Amino acid sequence: QVQLVASGGGLVQAGGSLRLSCAASGRTFSNYAMAWFRRAPGKEREFVAAISGSGVVTSYADSVKGRFTISRDNAKNTVYLQMNSLKPEDTAVYSCAMSPSSRWSSIVTYWGQGTSVTVPS
Repeated sequence: QVQLVASGGGLVQAGGSLRLSCAASGRTFSNYAMAWFRRAPGKEREFVAAISGSGVVTSYADSVKGRFTISRDNAKNTVYLQMNSLKPEDTAVYSCAMSPSSRWSSIVTYWGQGTSVTVPS
């Protein structure tokens, strides 16, 4: 049984930083690409960032490029999302997701529970 447990959300002022973590269990973590998504109040869920199983290949939504960094520690079965220069429009519930392969292909097989990030305007 795969479990993805996200943490690290909170309230941060605009311009601040947060680091989200997502701990995985139940599979050989390094075999699977991971991603972060977010859902803002009243909006559809959107892709934020993804990372390959090896950690070499990453991709980002245009809205976060240059401000967010996705990384992973396969020894700790954990994927991270470092969020810098946060803006009010980054306010959302952030969820991690596991892909069915080591390359990110926009297909999700498992979702973690969300962690809430609030950036007051």
